[in-house]
Amino acid sequence: MKITKVEVEHVAHLARLDFGEEEKETFTSQLNDILMYIDMLNKIDTTGVEPMSHAIALNNAFRDDRVGESLGQKSSLANAPDAKGPFFRVPRVIEA
Repeated sequence: MKITKVEVEHVAHLARLDFGEEEKETFTSQLNDILMYIDMLNKIDTTGVEPMSHAIALNNAFRDDRVGESLGQKSSLANAPDAKGPFFRVPRVIEA
């Protein structure tokens, strides 16, 4: 075992967490599984593998900015549920 129940209790105490006995057993088991998996990963030969900052390649997904025709005022207000002149009317959000 990589971590004991006593160590889990100690860390829980430092973090001001209160766990029942069953939870302590569960966390001990889960943390041991995680640490054993990390040990398994540490055994892998990574000679010649370049360090990476991200697990996947990052590409810019933005489109190019292009000047285009704007939506006209009449078209903008065509489906407005409540328009007054050239404006959208909305319910008051600040109580007076």
